[in-house]
Amino acid sequence: MDERSEPTTGTAEPLTGGDRLDSATEAFVTHRNLLFTVAYEMLGSAADAEDVLQETWLRWMKVDLAQVHDQRAYLVRITTRRALDRLRTMKRRKEAYIGPWLPEPLLTTPDVAEDVELAESVSMALMLILETLSPTERAVFVLREAFDVSYDEIATAVSKSPAAVRQIAHRARRHVEARRPREVISPSQARAALESLRHALETRDLQGLLDVLAPEVVLISDGGGIKQAAPRPITGAEKAARFIVGGLGKAQVALTSDPTVVNGNPALVLRVDGEIDGVIAIQVEDARITGLYYVRNPQKLTRIASETPLTLR
Repeated sequence: MDERSEPTTGTAEPLTGGDRLDSATEAFVTHRNLLFTVAYEMLGSAADAEDVLQETWLRWMKVDLAQVHDQRAYLVRITTRRALDRLRTMKRRKEAYIGPWLPEPLLTTPDVAEDVELAESVSMALMLILETLSPTERAVFVLREAFDVSYDEIATAVSKSPAAVRQIAHRARRHVEARRPREVISPSQARAALESLRHALETRDLQGLLDVLAPEVVLISDGGGIKQAAPRPITGAEKAARFIVGGLGKAQVALTSDPTVVNGNPALVLRVDGEIDGVIAIQVEDARITGLYYVRNPQKLTRIASETPLTLR
């Protein structure tokens, strides 16, 4: 896949030297947050998304800007292709990963939480659903549903015909919708459930956990072979609650859980003796928690110290 072979239009005079570099740099910086969001939603890894952006920048510096009609679309196209290549290689890494794999949590800016569409698109729950799609299905779904990219432009980005892209989009949408939460809850409802969870964790209250967890709750913990975690998802409120309380009970240490916003949604940062132990994100339906996502792998906790700006535009 070579962007140089793609048809582009433009009538501007060719730029040379410093002017071209300045123009290319300005365009890249202008759209950087968008490009990172595209790559992150496709990959679920901030580190890999940053690598994709570096590759995008290197490719962008070789483009004849005078032949680019829409710089934003062209940059998204490059990013998508680089992310698709990386997504296929990541599949092998995930197959060798120890225990369940969860997306890398991001501490996000307040505007992400205020944008319902953006917060939903980067939520841990949806990101996990996207993991069940093929690389091309994921790319098509992300570009169409989250970023409202046209079918023709997506077709160019994924090297498919527009008709094929429409079919892929329909198939991916149907797959995601079948697994999405049945209702959209308000941030206040999510915060209320999170506060109940927080209190139960800090007091090691088994009954309190059972009260806030839905009967069909699924707990997924990701230690990456570095930190202790359940080797497979745990289903059911009683099993999940006993696993959590049992793990906390073994640690005769001070536990604190601080509310925060991760991937645009309410979450907890757990600290043991003042040191970060992990991040818990949740999915809530009918005022009870149906999904618990506990990331303990230290290699995935580098983005919770400072905010990461995300955008769909």
